[in-house]
Amino acid sequence: MGNTTSGIRNIALVGQAGAGKTSLVETLLLQAGATRARGSLARGTTVSDFDPQERRLQHSLDTAICSFDCHGIHVNLIDTPGYPDFLGKTLSVLEAVEAVAIVVSAVSGVDTLTQRLMEFARDRELCRLVIVNKIDSRDARCADVLAQLREAFGPECLPLNLPSGGGDSVVDCFFQNQGRATDFSSVAAAHTQIIDQVVELDEKLMALYLEQGEELSPEQLHDPFEQALREGHLVPVCFASAESGAGMPELLQVFERLMPNPAEGNAPPFLKGAGEAAVRVAVTPDPAKHVIAHVFKVSIDPYVGKLGVLRVHQGTVRQGSQLFVGDARKPIKIAHLYRLLGKETTEIGEAVPGDVCAIAKVDELHLDAVLHDSHDEDQYHLKPVAFPPAMLGVAIQPERRGDEQRLADTLHKLTAEDPCVRIEHHAAVNETVLYGMGEFHVRVLLERMSERYGVQVKTHPPSIPYRETVTRPAEGHCRHKKQTGGAGQFGEVYLRIEALARGAGFEFVDDVVGGAIPGQYIPAVEKGVRQVLTEGALAGFPIQDVRVTVTDGKHHPVDSKEVAFVSAGRKAFLDALQKASPIVLEPIMRLEITAPASAIGDITGDLATKRARINGNNSLPGQRATLQALVPLAEVAEYQSRLKALTGGQGAYTMELSHYDPVPPRKQQELAQAWKPRAEEE
Repeated sequence: MGNTTSGIRNIALVGQAGAGKTSLVETLLLQAGATRARGSLARGTTVSDFDPQERRLQHSLDTAICSFDCHGIHVNLIDTPGYPDFLGKTLSVLEAVEAVAIVVSAVSGVDTLTQRLMEFARDRELCRLVIVNKIDSRDARCADVLAQLREAFGPECLPLNLPSGGGDSVVDCFFQNQGRATDFSSVAAAHTQIIDQVVELDEKLMALYLEQGEELSPEQLHDPFEQALREGHLVPVCFASAESGAGMPELLQVFERLMPNPAEGNAPPFLKGAGEAAVRVAVTPDPAKHVIAHVFKVSIDPYVGKLGVLRVHQGTVRQGSQLFVGDARKPIKIAHLYRLLGKETTEIGEAVPGDVCAIAKVDELHLDAVLHDSHDEDQYHLKPVAFPPAMLGVAIQPERRGDEQRLADTLHKLTAEDPCVRIEHHAAVNETVLYGMGEFHVRVLLERMSERYGVQVKTHPPSIPYRETVTRPAEGHCRHKKQTGGAGQFGEVYLRIEALARGAGFEFVDDVVGGAIPGQYIPAVEKGVRQVLTEGALAGFPIQDVRVTVTDGKHHPVDSKEVAFVSAGRKAFLDALQKASPIVLEPIMRLEITAPASAIGDITGDLATKRARINGNNSLPGQRATLQALVPLAEVAEYQSRLKALTGGQGAYTMELSHYDPVPPRKQQELAQAWKPRAEEE
């Protein structure tokens, strides 16, 4: 059953938190006979939220694969988290499906995340379906939400069924052209609209339908319906209630009869080669060809080890298959293949094209890896997904001394599971910074470190990476002389410093003539100068954008040693810096905000209090707008919660380093004062 490609349906449920995706999965599994009872979020008994952390928070934090058979088809349903913070996990599993079902609440309608997911699915050429859930809720606004969908995503959003009896049930409008009374519109009107939209793509059918007035059979409409889905010419809308079960049998029928199988969806965007030279390659769901499979999810469990979930795109994967991971020369052996239903695994003998299965305890597997059984397919990879950048950083260190290695291992596991976790080590301040998509994301990661991996950490906001530079040329001199018993130390250095253009870095020039400092000692002078570069001279921050030219000096045939010139170079540079009016520079970020158009005024006003320079704004479809600004990092290090408050959680932003600018004089005094006591202690 469902062991052929045409009998498989791969569908991901996506949408905002609270739209009811996890509950929909529960009701569908019960309806299909895959489970005996419907799990409850409140009691922590749902199939897809099986992690203890998810049960406690009553929210999906990760994707879950639920495979089941019904009506002669095999469905791989993927439940995804609805928080924007976990968008990376959602986007990575969309690589495994032909169809994306966007779940929208009949109470709250379309939000920014729905729009982002809808656009992503469209750009990735995935077939789309909208499920309007909670139609039996007291505050449901089904007709308004349908109008809102059509306004946001176009007139191609058409209902396949309509609610009836105040959301008690739904009436099918595709397979039949008249039926019971509906809460709004009518079966006849909805039927005509959707058939008109589908036949537009098939001239022969259109002639039959228009000229002969023939009622077309579902069989005749099947292929043009799939084509309309593939081309984004149709986005069907289904109404349902996960709570009461209304619309669930109809939804399963839609999965079976109207959603694309892996041979009908758009071909996955596989490329061969690297970077600009990569070319698109055809991968076909043929069970007899070479194997090509893609790892779209990795989870690491302290007890089970690493589990890689993969989608087979071509060929057949069997127990005992030898597969290469990426461009590895040595193959791995597939000992066991599993089907997943939440955390439950069932062993299977083989997986055909279109199948989703899991492999356990293979360390070589990583997110986005391509598995293949022939070197002909070396260098194959899927077109990379543009993940949103992780913006919120927190500096971490282990609570217990000696836990550094365990912390490093744990961070490695977190980045292996989630494409939107970033770890950076800032050498200048000796900080390890964990970056996530938002406060909730970072909190979940920190909890996971302690609960799942037993690593306790202390956290603090990351240091701002200030820099120092000079504003005018100056000269410095040092004569280093030390006389102890026996040979002494002697070295004398004259040097000149000047400012370079912002972002130019550091230059060291040897301008000594006549061997005043012998050639072998010049690197020692540079070493002394570089020691100061990293330590700073005004407020303890690295120095950049300076040129140091060594002009003259003296040496002694017996007492001159490298150590003497390191010391002389260092002190001569410090001497010059005092005279060169040093200043502190701060990082200026390029900030781009996307938010509801109605909030742009408030955001602009708020940024004005943060020393920002606004560079302009543009309006987007769906009453949204973007705003560009340059703003000091010190002012927006905690910007996430501010933007959330200003936009009711509907705003998103990205930022990247633009350049360095001098800090305001008062801030410079503060930083220098704070460093003085530290410098004196040392």
